[in-house]
Amino acid sequence: MPSSDLTLRTAIVAAMRQLIALGLSQGTSGNISVRAGAGFLVTPSGIPAEDLTPEHIVPMDFAGHHAHALPPSSEWRFHRDILRARPEIGAVVHAHPTYATAFALCGREIPAVHYMIAAAGGPTIRCAPYASYGTEALSVAALAALEDRKACLLANHGMIAIGPDLARALWLALEVETLCRQYAIALQVGAPIVLDDAEIARTVERFKSYGPRPAEIAQDGDETGSPPAALGFDENPA
Repeated sequence: MPSSDLTLRTAIVAAMRQLIALGLSQGTSGNISVRAGAGFLVTPSGIPAEDLTPEHIVPMDFAGHHAHALPPSSEWRFHRDILRARPEIGAVVHAHPTYATAFALCGREIPAVHYMIAAAGGPTIRCAPYASYGTEALSVAALAALEDRKACLLANHGMIAIGPDLARALWLALEVETLCRQYAIALQVGAPIVLDDAEIARTVERFKSYGPRPAEIAQDGDETGSPPAALGFDENPA
C-alpha cells in the first residue's frame, strides 16, 4: 500500500472515531470519503468505528466500481456524486448528530441566526427532501441542497458537511451541529433574530481564510477521542 494511501486511510479511521467522540454519530452510522488520485476512498458498510482499520477503507473509482473484499458504505453514491460534481471538494462527512437530525426530521432549514452559518457557504443550511438512503434520488437531492453550500440537512435522515480536506469537513460538521443546538434552544427562549443576507455575504468572504489550520489528521488525530484541536481546529473568530 503506498504511503500516501495509508496516510489517507489512517486519517479516515481517526475521523470516524472523532465522529463518535464528538457526539456526531453512534454505532455504525455515519460515513466518510476522501478524494484519492483518480477516485476516492470511502468507509465500508457495517463496521463500527472502534473496529475500523485502514485496511477496511474501500477504494472506488468515479464510475462506482471497487474491487475490495468489503462493500462500501451504503451511501457511497452521494459521496461519489459530490466529489465528482465539486472538484474543489476533497472530503465528505455524513452523520446523524442529534440536533441537526432533529431539524431534518421536521424538514426545516437552518436560517442565519448566528454568523457562523457563513462557514457553510451562505445564509441558510438547506434541508434536502426525503429520499431512501443509498439511492440516486437521495444523491440528486443532496447535490441540489449543497449548491453554493458546504453543508446541508437530509430530511428524516441526517446531515452532510464537505470541505477541501477532511479536517475542514469534520470541523464544519461539528459547527453545523453546534449551530443547530443553539437554534433549538433559542426557539425555546423566544424568536431568534435572523441576520440579513448582506451580513452573511460579508462573513462568507471573511471566512475564505478561516477554518482549521493545515494539519495531518493521521499525525495529529488522537484515535482515542481527543478534542477537535487535535485535528487542527481554530477557535471561533472574535
